[in-house]
Amino acid sequence: MSRPLAVKLLAASLAAAALALSAPAQAEIPVDLELVLAVDVSGSIDNQEATLQRDGYVAALAHPKVIAAIKAGAYGRIAVTYVEWAGVNFQNVIIPWRLISDEASARRFSAELSDAAFTRERYTSISGGIQFAMPLFDHNGYEGLRRVIDVSGDGPNNRGGYVDLVRDVAVGRGIIINGLPILNDRFVGFGGQNLPDLDLYYEKCVIGGPGSFLIAAKDFGDFSQAILKKLILEIADLGPPTGVIPVAERVAPPCDIGERLQRARSRVSLRAKHALAASGRMEP
Repeated sequence: MSRPLAVKLLAASLAAAALALSAPAQAEIPVDLELVLAVDVSGSIDNQEATLQRDGYVAALAHPKVIAAIKAGAYGRIAVTYVEWAGVNFQNVIIPWRLISDEASARRFSAELSDAAFTRERYTSISGGIQFAMPLFDHNGYEGLRRVIDVSGDGPNNRGGYVDLVRDVAVGRGIIINGLPILNDRFVGFGGQNLPDLDLYYEKCVIGGPGSFLIAAKDFGDFSQAILKKLILEIADLGPPTGVIPVAERVAPPCDIGERLQRARSRVSLRAKHALAASGRMEP
């Protein structure tokens, strides 16, 4: 290649680079709310319950009252992504960021969610779900008046970082965390029962930020009504609802209760294994 041609090519590439650097960044779309729906799919949720949970979101997101709440906002639109989580390293974006501004876009989101495959994994890492959700707000193409992670689940954190500490990091970044605890007292297949005072646990250890709130579902059968009410309050930014804070006579469990229960179950499992080994029924 001749020197003059090389100089011209270099000049052209430098000019192109300068133009790219000087070009303004693509503007983010202003919305009333950036919402991460962070949904528990841990092993304590069986197939029937997973279906009830998913169907609840599908119906609520396309409900006329939710659409009306969206349209009533300053911009009349919100951005939503749907994430499923379980153990500390198990998080999946099921539906990436979508703009919802009317009935058509709401129904498209619901249809996409309805068609998505189910995921499931052992253990419950609410902290892992929150850690995964936090960077999803960065460079997502939207600029919301509020950023909210909406956590639903049927058990306490038992893997990963301590949930209250991770919650505090998210709140420090201007993210609000709301909660939808599912009060499921069914015996679960991976080692015990769920926490009776899960609503108090969510209130103390999971939710946080200005105007944060929770609505508890009495069970998975109650989930569809709970998520509908919660989405309307969340989108309309009406603040904590009255009448959902549990009675004062109950005491919130410690924020590491899930980790304590998991350690206790592990000890019981280890003792059972050694007992079987001692009886000659299995190798230690």
